[in-house]
Amino acid sequence: MEPLLQITGVSHRFTVRGEGLFARPATLQALDGIDLTLWRGKALGLVGESGCGKSTLARIAAGFIAPAAGSVTLDGAAVEVRSRGDWRRKVQMVFQDPLAALDPRMEAGRQIDEALEQAGILKAAERAGRRHELMSRVGLGAHLADRFPHQLSGGQRQRVVIARALAAGPELLICDEPLAALDVSVQAQMLELFAELRQSLGLTYLFISHQLATVRHLCNDVAVIYAGRIVEQGPAESVFAAPRHPYTRMLLSTVLDPRRQRPRERGLVRGEPPSPLALPSGCAFHPRCPSATDRCRSERPSLHVKGREKVACHFADQMATV
Repeated sequence: MEPLLQITGVSHRFTVRGEGLFARPATLQALDGIDLTLWRGKALGLVGESGCGKSTLARIAAGFIAPAAGSVTLDGAAVEVRSRGDWRRKVQMVFQDPLAALDPRMEAGRQIDEALEQAGILKAAERAGRRHELMSRVGLGAHLADRFPHQLSGGQRQRVVIARALAAGPELLICDEPLAALDVSVQAQMLELFAELRQSLGLTYLFISHQLATVRHLCNDVAVIYAGRIVEQGPAESVFAAPRHPYTRMLLSTVLDPRRQRPRERGLVRGEPPSPLALPSGCAFHPRCPSATDRCRSERPSLHVKGREKVACHFADQMATV
């Protein structure tokens, strides 16, 4: 198995204007030393609460912004921000809000045609055939090609976005909360579509979500991010069966267990994520952790590797299974 995308030591900061006329700008640490490997043909799920750095990492992986430190390589070649050609063909992104991702003044079919033109398909007849094929693949009838985005349902709009992304024949889809804006019933249909596309086209996914049930269904591996750092990573089956970081356990406590028909260990959910402008000392999770000690408050844990599993917790080996 070969890595398709390699993210190594990636950190990123934003400068935020302070409040008040004479306030000094503040530094927001969005990402801090992220290492991720996306294996060809596999799906990696990235999970965490809002504000933890998921979308920033997605945009860096897609080449929209350059990291302050670290590197991103695709097939062993460095990714350049806003680069064109072969790299742009291989990587496409599916955004959270399909209505915002589409041009409201352009018909759905024309937006797919535009992507096909950028992919080098210049003959109108060839584009029309390819457009019909793409719309059929994502479950859209040909009659929807003439409709504007506001005339489509949320699920239909997201299917148009996916068809447009597939127009270039990508190897990697970076999906940033692609189900969040959809109704629950539509989410299930879209999840099955993503699974079918990965199987039939051999796609690689970086699938970003705060919904662990979604990631469990679709992804081979999962990485849990908190306050800009990866705190746990490994095969999805292992992480869900026996999480070794208390933050992962907290996230899993909100997921319904079909055998119990209720969330597991509700008492684990506590507090709010820290502000990235003022991260706690030591382990950033310690203010919310029921097992925190003085060591957690003063010493930041490193990411320990055990086989294919990684965890940043001083007491990972002592964590009981959920």
